[in-house]
Amino acid sequence: MRVDEFRQGLRNWLDHHALTPPPDDSLDAQVAQLNRVRGALWDGGWMRYGWPPRVGGLGGSGALRAVLGEEVASRALAEPGIWSMVEVLVPTIVDYAPPALAAEMVPRLLSGREQWCQGFSEPGSGSDLASLSTRAVPDGDAWVVSGQKVWTSLAQYAARCVLLARTGGPGHAGISAFLVDMDHPGITVRPLRTMHGVDEFAEVFFDDVRVPAHRMLGGPGDGWQLAMDLLPHERSTCFWHRIAHLYATLDRLLADGCEADADALGAAWLDLHTVRCRSASTQRALAAGGRLGPETSVDKILLATAEQRLFDTARDLLPGAVELAEDAAWRTGYLYSRAASIYGGTAEIQRNIVARRLLGLGKE
Repeated sequence: MRVDEFRQGLRNWLDHHALTPPPDDSLDAQVAQLNRVRGALWDGGWMRYGWPPRVGGLGGSGALRAVLGEEVASRALAEPGIWSMVEVLVPTIVDYAPPALAAEMVPRLLSGREQWCQGFSEPGSGSDLASLSTRAVPDGDAWVVSGQKVWTSLAQYAARCVLLARTGGPGHAGISAFLVDMDHPGITVRPLRTMHGVDEFAEVFFDDVRVPAHRMLGGPGDGWQLAMDLLPHERSTCFWHRIAHLYATLDRLLADGCEADADALGAAWLDLHTVRCRSASTQRALAAGGRLGPETSVDKILLATAEQRLFDTARDLLPGAVELAEDAAWRTGYLYSRAASIYGGTAEIQRNIVARRLLGLGKE
């Protein structure tokens, strides 16, 4: 199916299906709405486009998934951050899980029957994955996992976790990956309250958790490559969805009566337009079957810049909206934007990647 045909058909379908979220904006309500929207789109077939038939998909270009997320974000049907988690986790399962496991699990996530999480970051090694210390030790037909993860998004709602653990010696070659059921004995989840007032993240503790050997993703030592393949997906279609959300936020800023300051609004629009153009190039590469690499760090830097400028502009042009207004939407958005230069890899790390891996400037 062509992208324009897909978009028009999807818009017609959305126009005739009532998926507007309820007034409750709590995290519980957001996750329930996410599962509701995914379920309806799966039943309607739209959620299945862009994924291979071997995991329940209907085939077609990955650009169809970008369009789907863009329409969902533009209509504010689901919070864009949690909506986009499928774009990080499903490609990983498709590429690394045993075929039967992928065929069983992927439809559960796409259809909204389950929520999953990603267990990468650890205390003291957030952006330095190579130093992770969570360990998995072989024991018969299982691996026994012990350790701690932190900043794990939506872990309290998750049925599965894509987990990195050390199965060998130090460094990249000693890291392996698993798909872990979150109801295993020995797993404890403790939500973390962020400064914008949402328990989006959690600490996850693994105390001698037995994971069946067939739940390893790839082979022993493939965890680092899995992570390197996963992270560019986090900065591709996911970003396209977030950019659509930010454009809708700019429209809301204009609707609140801020047209007078053309310079400030123009600067915010230009940053958004710049990251959208960059992200469009990433989408074309992904749709053509290309492998994404360190160039997506440029997308990350531009997105963080655009998001923070947009909410800085809202703070300046809507006096008190962030600090004093009873409507918490602008305040929540502003506080969340402060983390845009941290989540998904800090701005400093991304600039180092650009300098070393794209510009060849070396380690100094």
